[in-house]
Amino acid sequence: MRKDDLILVTGAGGFLGGHLLRNLLEDGFRHVRAVDVKPVEEWCQRFDGVENRRLDLGDLPACREAAAGASVVFNFASDMGGMGFIEDNKALCMLSVLINTHMLKASLDAGVRRFLFASSACVYAARKQADPGIPGLKESDAYPADPEDGYGWEKLFGERLCRHFHEDFGLETRTPRYHNVYGPYGTYVGGREKAPAAICRKVIEAQLAGSGEIEIWGDGKQTRSFTYVDDSIAGTRRLIDSDVAEPINIGSSETVTIDGLVDLVEEIAGVRLQRRYDSSAPQGVRGRSSDNAFVRERLGWEPGTPLRDGMERTYRWIYDEMVSGRRRPAPAVVGN
Repeated sequence: MRKDDLILVTGAGGFLGGHLLRNLLEDGFRHVRAVDVKPVEEWCQRFDGVENRRLDLGDLPACREAAAGASVVFNFASDMGGMGFIEDNKALCMLSVLINTHMLKASLDAGVRRFLFASSACVYAARKQADPGIPGLKESDAYPADPEDGYGWEKLFGERLCRHFHEDFGLETRTPRYHNVYGPYGTYVGGREKAPAAICRKVIEAQLAGSGEIEIWGDGKQTRSFTYVDDSIAGTRRLIDSDVAEPINIGSSETVTIDGLVDLVEEIAGVRLQRRYDSSAPQGVRGRSSDNAFVRERLGWEPGTPLRDGMERTYRWIYDEMVSGRRRPAPAVVGN
C-alpha cells in the first residue's frame, strides 16, 4: 500500500477493524475511510483524522458509496460473535454474505486495486476437529467442505467468491483465515464475546463479587489456539502487500485447553475458583489450532505473542473497564 492511497476499512467499529485503523494511522496513512453500521459513538475505538461513515453494507448502493475512490479495501464487516452468538444466530450470520458480495461488486466497479476479505477458522471441516488432540489445521483441511453451520458456510462462500472475482475479473483478493483473535478493546460482555474475554470477565466478576466460583461452557477439555490482536494485524498487513491469493491461516499454533486458559487467567488474577461445568452451553468443536507451515513459507512470518503475555494485557484492560464502570466505547485516541 502507498501512503497516499485511500484505504477503506469496513466493520471499522468492530474489534479487528478498530485495531487496523490504529495501526494504519500510527504508520502514517492519513487517507482512511472507516465504515460501520453502528453509530460512531458505539465503535470499539474511534479516531480523529479518519473519514467515519455509518452505512449498512448489506445494501449495494451503500457499498458503492463506501468504495468510491478507494485503492485498497479491508472488508471486516460481518454480523458475528463468539460461539454463543453464532450457534444461535445462523441466519443472521449467513446474511453477511450480502456484505461481501456487494462490496466485491462495488470494489470492482470502483477500480479498487486490492480487496481483503476477513475469513475465519470456522471454515474448516468439522470432522477434522472432533478430537482435542488434533494437529494444527492446514489450509487444505477446509475441503471436502463441512464448515461451522451458518457462520462457517458464509465465510467459505465468501472465500470462493473472492477467488472467482480474482480469476474472472482480475481483482486482486487476499483471504486471511483468522483463528480466535483476542486482546484489549474487544467485546467482553453482552453475548458476542469470545472465550478469552468471557473468561477474563467471569474471573473478574468472581473477584469483585467474592463468589469464589466460575461457570465454564463444556467440560473444559476443548482445545484452541488464540491469536493476540497485534499479531493478527501484523499478518494482515503482510498479506495485503504480498502475492498470496489463496486463503491463508493467520493464527497462533500455541494450543491450550479451556481449563488451561482458566488456569492462566486465575494465575494472572491471583485467585483460585471453584469450577462449574455447563455441558448444555455452546462449546463448538473439540479441537482447533493453526498449522503455520504455509504462512511461514509464503509470508516468512507467524504469530509470536505468547498466550500468557497477550492474556495478561487483555485481563488488565477488561479489569480496568469493569472497575471503572466503562462498558464501551473507547474515546478518540489518535488526533494528529
